[in-house]
Amino acid sequence: MSDRATRMAQFIADAGWQDAIRTTVAGDASNRRYDRLSRPNGETTILMDAPPDKGEDVRPFVHIANFLRAQNLSAPTILARDDTHGFLLLEDLGDDLFARVVKRDPALELPLYQAATDVLIALHSAIPPALGAYDSDTMTPLAALAFDWYQTGATGAVDAQEKARFSTAFRAALAPLDAVPPVLIQRDYHAENLLWLPGRDGIARVGLLDFQDAMAGHPAYDLVSVLQDARRDVPAEIETQMIARYIAASPQDATEFARAYALLGLQRNLRILGVFARLCIRDGKAHYVDLIPRVWGHIQTNLKHPDVAPLAGLLTGLPAPDATTLNRIKAQCATPQ
Repeated sequence: MSDRATRMAQFIADAGWQDAIRTTVAGDASNRRYDRLSRPNGETTILMDAPPDKGEDVRPFVHIANFLRAQNLSAPTILARDDTHGFLLLEDLGDDLFARVVKRDPALELPLYQAATDVLIALHSAIPPALGAYDSDTMTPLAALAFDWYQTGATGAVDAQEKARFSTAFRAALAPLDAVPPVLIQRDYHAENLLWLPGRDGIARVGLLDFQDAMAGHPAYDLVSVLQDARRDVPAEIETQMIARYIAASPQDATEFARAYALLGLQRNLRILGVFARLCIRDGKAHYVDLIPRVWGHIQTNLKHPDVAPLAGLLTGLPAPDATTLNRIKAQCATPQ
């Protein structure tokens, strides 16, 4: 048994779960892993395994979870923790991810997205805790990952001049958003990180996961995240309705919010374009490449906004993700470790 496995077993035993059966729930794009521990009497908990030697840190998760629960939101309760070695035992919120629920019962799609939007309305009314700023200086190099990884993977090289021109113009376009009072943004707020908890009431019906990278950012960001999903198609009419629902309940200028939504949608999807290529090329996770065409579609949608359209001319070096391009990226995938 490895040192980490020994420490994990001791952590589980110290928490009183040594008699539990362990089954894998999920891994994700990071180095975290999640297992369900099940006792003979039917009780369950979720074990988060977040190795510090691979850059993981459970403390931000605990900090944000405590804040979210203080807002009457359904982040999992922390049942046991070992910050030093990167282990948490979490309240088990079940397996009913929004994506699975909608696939099973399409009639629930609109109510689920209404609930997800209402969570953001409630959360954004709270003063955020002290967090790093997700501002123009932070967002611009993250958007440029599209050049660093997607362009390089698709064409063999990054066009440094095009990347520099885009970065200058994009930072200037984003800069006015820095003046908007920030809210807590979870940054991965989408249908595979949201759980449906119909036995609870109101905003507590939405279980929250994967929020440890939260920052202080623009109110439109998480709305873009959930409505321009990289992993599933959200109907355009639901996207339109949820934007209107959010604006109706929040002190937002509709025109300025629409501009911010399109800019942040472009930023987010360019970042994801680069990250998905990187997950293949660097980390050997080839299946993320199959999601790139949907991400590309979101980029094109956001570029249709009249205030965002001029940026299209600075992205001409990013080739469309046709079969040839995607296969070229997949051919460079690392061997999974």
